[in-house]
Order: sequence, then structure tokens, then C-alpha cells
Amino acid sequence: MKKRVLFYLPILLVTVLLASCKVSQNVSEKTIVLKNSSSLALSQKAISIKRENIGESNVKGGFPILLSKKDTIPAQTNDLNGDGKWDELFFTTDFSPNEEKIIQLKWSDIDPKFTIKTSARFGKREGKDLPVHPDTQEVLMANQVLKKLGYQKYQTDGPTWENDKVGFRHYLDGRNSKDVFGKKLPGITPENVGINSKGAVEDTYHVMYDWRRDIFPVGNSVGLGGYALLIVNKINRLGILGNDTINNVEKTTFKIVAEGPVNSVLSYHYQNWKASGNLYQVQETTSIWPGMYGFKNTVSIDGIKGKETFLAAISNLNNKNPLQVIEAGDWICLIQHDYLTYERQWILGTAILVPANIYQGYIEAPKTGQLTDSYLAKLKVDNKKEISYYAIAAWELSADKGFNDSAFFTNYVTNLAKQLSAKIKVEIK
Repeated sequence: MKKRVLFYLPILLVTVLLASCKVSQNVSEKTIVLKNSSSLALSQKAISIKRENIGESNVKGGFPILLSKKDTIPAQTNDLNGDGKWDELFFTTDFSPNEEKIIQLKWSDIDPKFTIKTSARFGKREGKDLPVHPDTQEVLMANQVLKKLGYQKYQTDGPTWENDKVGFRHYLDGRNSKDVFGKKLPGITPENVGINSKGAVEDTYHVMYDWRRDIFPVGNSVGLGGYALLIVNKINRLGILGNDTINNVEKTTFKIVAEGPVNSVLSYHYQNWKASGNLYQVQETTSIWPGMYGFKNTVSIDGIKGKETFLAAISNLNNKNPLQVIEAGDWICLIQHDYLTYERQWILGTAILVPANIYQGYIEAPKTGQLTDSYLAKLKVDNKKEISYYAIAAWELSADKGFNDSAFFTNYVTNLAKQLSAKIKVEIK
């Protein structure tokens, strides 16, 4: 099944030599100076540079070429606001402690075809007997949820996103839970995951393949990285359970914002979310890049009255070990490590990294109700102010070995938190 993507300059799988790219002529070359201000070695540190900082006159050609010494750094441009013009240059790169890296920015008229290390996928059908087709966006009204329709409309219950380490999916059918796909191989998974040869929705992802499978039970939680609001001691779920026929969100709008070799971005807007008698407008953005066993989630809520607390969730289904709460860098890490997979078959480590400056402790969700079986990190929330956090999952069968050991996973999470805290000074010349 061939993907169609809205706002990304498409990149293919095969890497070609820079010499084959036709770099635009008569363009003054820009120099990007990056300074690692920390004493940490940083692996695949994400760098975002806004278009206005580069300068309109220096953008000639559709594809960025970044040169560091003799290396070419894979990069892409993203149109984050959907106006048809890219507004962000995105790439990842490694740093030694306190390293200053000088990068030459050029532009090519030819796709450099960097190796694909991230992907976003969304398939849907317009009727029970119609085949799934790839798409990049969706509008879901309150009465269009799974139970009301009588069939599952979406491939894998909603969009998926992945990098070279791990994959995730979002239950767009009203539940708004986030699930984990364990990956045994670093390559991008097949396009037909969750559909059969006739294009019908089919649960094939709970079967082990060479590449991976769905490994994480979600139940009535909101999974790994889902969220809710605590209002006057009541936990308010964004969305519903699978057996509910009417959503508590009037209108859900989803789209794939960007998909490329080093970054994929998904956007969700929830209009008129009814919670404890109030109406909220919610914007959520999910971003993933290579090298990290996780993704970044950013949420802002319009309608906050001052009595709400944001709850970032980590499902504790099958967990029998104590929750670890560790501060590392700018983050509070909530970490669990156990046989967290279906039927407790494999060891899985999961974690959420939440901002330390707004952290207010955690609570455990009840065993019954609209949101269950979760640890919920309490975060201070202000009206229209973004909250960014990370969701992490590492499986014992992952390509990188060692995640069967609790101490190894804890060290991975806390080291990642410190790396995410490290600041990179960016100068454009």
C-alpha cells in the first residue's frame, strides 16, 4: 500500500552520494555553528532551526544538504503550520562533550534520498465492506466512534509512528490511548500492518513477525503517554471506552504534519472536550526521531479555569514491581520494569519523562471507571501553555540488548533525560 503524505518533501530509501545532487548555484552558503554546552556526550541530539533564522534569500532548492567535515548529515524540512511553505529545518547529530560543530548548509534541486529512519502511517475505510486506503488526515465527530459505527474504521485502530528503535499507535476511534509496538529489527515496518490482502482491517499485529508485534496491553488505561485532567479530585479521560457510543469530544481533527528520514510529526485537535461540566479545546503534537526508544508529546489546553491538574499517564497493567521516581536533568522520570507485555510473556521497560519544574507528584488510577490501571504524573497546567513530555518503551527483544535488566533500563532512561536536558547553542553565519 503506497503512502500519501501532505506536507513533506518525500525521501526514498536508498542513500546516494552527495556528488549526484545538483546543488543550487549562486546561493551564498550558510554556516551553522552548534555548541554543546554540556559535559555530556550526546547521541542523535535533535536540532530544529526556524526558517526565519536561515533567511528567505538563502533558501534555493527544495532539499537541504548539511556538510560536517566530510560527512553529510541527513536532514529535512517540515511545514508545521500547514501553510504550504516549510518553516523548520530538522536534523539529528552527535556531539562530544563541550563540542563545537561547524556545518555548511546548502540546497539541492534533487532529492538526496537519505535512509528512512522514521515513519507515520494512517489508513482508513469509508464503510464496513470497503478496503482501507492510505490517508494523511481525518475528522471524527462524537457519534462516529467504534461502537456506534459497528466496525473498526482504521488500520491499527488509528495512526502509527515509529523510528529505528520502537513503534507506537494511537487509538483514534475515541479511546485516545497510546500503544507500543516492539521492534526486533531497525527497518521501517511493512505498509500492510493491520490489514489483509483484500484491504480489510485485520488484527495481525498481535502475532510475532520477524520485525515486531504489538506487545503492550492497554485495557481501559490511556496507555503509554496518554493524558487526562484531574478536576476537583475527579479523573477526566480525554475520550471514551470501547463500549461507549458517544464521545465526550465533539470533534477530533487529525493529520500527519510531516514524515521524513529523521522526523515524523502527528497533530490532533480536540474540539469541545466535555470534562466535569467544562468545555476544553486541546492541541496535541507527537514527534519522533531516530535513536530514541520513545517519542515527544506536546499538549496545550484552552479553557483552563485554575482548578485543573494535567495527568500524564503510564499504564501499569501487569506491573508487579515498585514504580521508580527519579529526577534527572530537567526531568522527573517515572520508570517501571517488569513482564509488562501481554500475558507477562516478555520483559518491557516503560517510562514517562515529565518536566521537573511543574511536577506535583503522582497518583494511581482506580481499578474501575473510565481510566484505570495507570500511574498518573500530576503536572501544573496553565491556559494555552504547552506541556511537553516523553514516553519511553524498550523491549528485551529489541535490537539493542540489555533491556531485560532493570538497572540497565533505568540507566538508559536517566541518561536520556540528561541528554534531553543538554542545551545546544545555535548560531547562523
